[in-house]
Amino acid sequence: ANPIATFDTSMGKFDAEIFLDTMPITATNFTDLANSGFYDGLHFHRVIDKFMLQFGCPNSADPKSRASGTGGPKPGSTFEVNGKVIKRDGGNIPDELVDKTSNEPGTLSMANTGSPNTGGSQFFVNTVHNDFLDWFRPDLSESQHPVFGKVVEGMDVVMKIGKVRCDSGDNPLKPVKMISITVA
Repeated sequence: ANPIATFDTSMGKFDAEIFLDTMPITATNFTDLANSGFYDGLHFHRVIDKFMLQFGCPNSADPKSRASGTGGPKPGSTFEVNGKVIKRDGGNIPDELVDKTSNEPGTLSMANTGSPNTGGSQFFVNTVHNDFLDWFRPDLSESQHPVFGKVVEGMDVVMKIGKVRCDSGDNPLKPVKMISITVA
């Protein structure tokens, strides 16, 4: 069975299945960061109603940091997948474009800069079906955001976060904090 991540936020909890079976590199990168406490105390730095919630930038420890959205894991840090060591070059992991799960509501998807192999710690939770972000739909856009999990409980909390008032940069006016992420 795939692991379940519990996201304990300042607005409530939600659980997501992490797709270790189909997305081993991306899923293990996430669980490694979560288990190390990397995400604890960070804030959702980009929330767009009827689109998604973005999270995972270490610069968002300060919820009003202008650098939110630009950070990632420590460059050169490593994690192990099926006996193979994966190095985060520049803090980034290799793109894992293998599973064709669409960016449907409740899915967790890797954020990146738009260039290949630039995912790291940041991801987003889709609140609507954003199929134009699917890596396997070049007919819709050049975006390549692989899905590595899906909310299985607490989607009401996700939708509540998606409705918070934000500033012109899509940053919540009242910060939404990730107290902790635990994976079991």
